[in-house]
Amino acid sequence: MDRISIILPAKNEAAALAGLLPRLRGLYPQAEILVVDDGSTDATRQVCAEAGVRCLSSPYAMGNGAAIKRGARAATGEVLVFMDGDGQHDPADVARLLAKLEEGYDMAVGARDWGSQAGVGRGVANTFYNWLASRMTGHPVADLTSGFRAVRADKFREFLYLLPNGFSYPTTCTMAFFRSAYPVAYVPIKAAARVGKSHIRPFKDGLRFLLIIFKIATLYSPLKLFAPAALVFFLLGCLNYAITFLHSGRLTNMSTLLWSAAVIVFLIGLVSEQITMLMYRRDG
Repeated sequence: MDRISIILPAKNEAAALAGLLPRLRGLYPQAEILVVDDGSTDATRQVCAEAGVRCLSSPYAMGNGAAIKRGARAATGEVLVFMDGDGQHDPADVARLLAKLEEGYDMAVGARDWGSQAGVGRGVANTFYNWLASRMTGHPVADLTSGFRAVRADKFREFLYLLPNGFSYPTTCTMAFFRSAYPVAYVPIKAAARVGKSHIRPFKDGLRFLLIIFKIATLYSPLKLFAPAALVFFLLGCLNYAITFLHSGRLTNMSTLLWSAAVIVFLIGLVSEQITMLMYRRDG
């Protein structure tokens, strides 16, 4: 059996970890458990010490993605399990994710249902992200932003340089696996209400999450985003030309500008596609 490393990024999650760590240790006594303390100011390190769990502490907050990367580098297991340290994820579900890896998948993701979403706004946004990612990849994506997942360590570490330090590491990780033809499975889960206060700031992080829409496309196939945009500019140019020709019998600068924009956007997409292919190139 592969050695398992369970990695929990945590920032001021001592209250949740006090109950979570003993459960994890009881269910998976042979697993390596790592808590990555992202600049906590509470008793996180003390709770880890009392539970006999290794804690990697940062002198200041670097972000959820940064904690994931630090944990992945330090872990010794052939399989990495990532779960939140706020008590939302049920330790019993880890076995279900690992079972999917045994079936031949390289990554298994815990997919939350609508009732597990943190509010209607987050639920609507995640539903849209899932739909867009499914259209881009051609595969059903049940939960693009879930932080509860089990992956093969060697595959995951291939993409560490792509992962952001912020909250959108699951998006980047998922799209990278699909792009590299590593099979991904989804396991339905129920996520509980988090213990303590969320670290996601609705306005500031909401703007960041909007960028996920563009990251989905640029990480998988930029041309699928840029080609339709170029087509829209081209059709607008044709429409403008038809209107001005019927009214005044001439070609205006606006039509020329829209057609030029169509060519430029398409060429940017073409170049981006080539860059994306180089990002996922594997030598040897």
